[in-house]
Amino acid sequence: MERIKCAIIGSGNIGTDLMIKIMRNSQYLQVGAMVGVDPKSDGLARAARFGFETTADSVEGLLKLSCFKEIKIVFDATSAGAHTHHNQVLQQYGIQVIDLTPAAIGPYVVPVVNLDEHLDASNINMVTCGGQATIPMVHAVSRIAKVHYAEIIASIASKSAGPGTRANIDEFTETTSKAIEEVGGAQKGKAIIIMNPAEPPLIMRDTVYCLVEAGANQDAIQASIQEMANAVNAYVPGYRLKQQVQFEEFDANHPLNIPGIGKLPGLKVSIFLEVEGAAHYLPAYAGNLDIMTSAALAAAERFAEIHLNKKIA
Repeated sequence: MERIKCAIIGSGNIGTDLMIKIMRNSQYLQVGAMVGVDPKSDGLARAARFGFETTADSVEGLLKLSCFKEIKIVFDATSAGAHTHHNQVLQQYGIQVIDLTPAAIGPYVVPVVNLDEHLDASNINMVTCGGQATIPMVHAVSRIAKVHYAEIIASIASKSAGPGTRANIDEFTETTSKAIEEVGGAQKGKAIIIMNPAEPPLIMRDTVYCLVEAGANQDAIQASIQEMANAVNAYVPGYRLKQQVQFEEFDANHPLNIPGIGKLPGLKVSIFLEVEGAAHYLPAYAGNLDIMTSAALAAAERFAEIHLNKKIA
């Protein structure tokens, strides 16, 4: 079966895990090149052993590789700052760009929520690890009841946060908060990230709080959340609800005080998640990285499938 050639910019943890995922799980993609800036990186060394073309000269080096003329999709797993330049270069060649940084040049995309709305976008942004884990839950609630406010807390093992993640902390909170509103459907969103230094490292845990309109159907919300969890689990096998959804009612006489917003009555919905990594390249506790690469792969598979179908037609 014919496959679409892709390249990965960023030979760190995320890029290397993505490369292995494509090799093991992809139906429509084939790795053509791995691109980095550190010639001694493990990612470039592994890619070379697998027989892929490599360069340590960033996107300019990619343009010089013999396989570049066949590349249709490029994943960027570097940093928000670097992505701006990479995208400017790649758009000149009509490349489909999938951005795993918080740069947010293109529309925010969470595959199970809104990928089909952005199939004509030349650059899509995969939000953040916390966003990929929690925005589906906010959306699951918002399709049943109006969400006045949604807050997410993403707790990840400190060991799973590499230099790129740490350099993008500010962008993480800003990008995730905006995507909670734009993609999740909340009127107001807030994101918090916690890097847990515990030893042994703990699995990724995510907590989602939503305040919805009073009188919302709790059974319908519970069913919507479970349906969404199953949908995410289809491409992130380690994604699951940690416990039953919790509900708490606040009436007009005893409203919930939300800093920066004020006191509001309504139904508080608390969702507790965990994300276990597939351990393709990274440890199983690094579910935060696994969900990013899995979501990016799911999006790229859809783009590649469409491209191949057009060729057949």
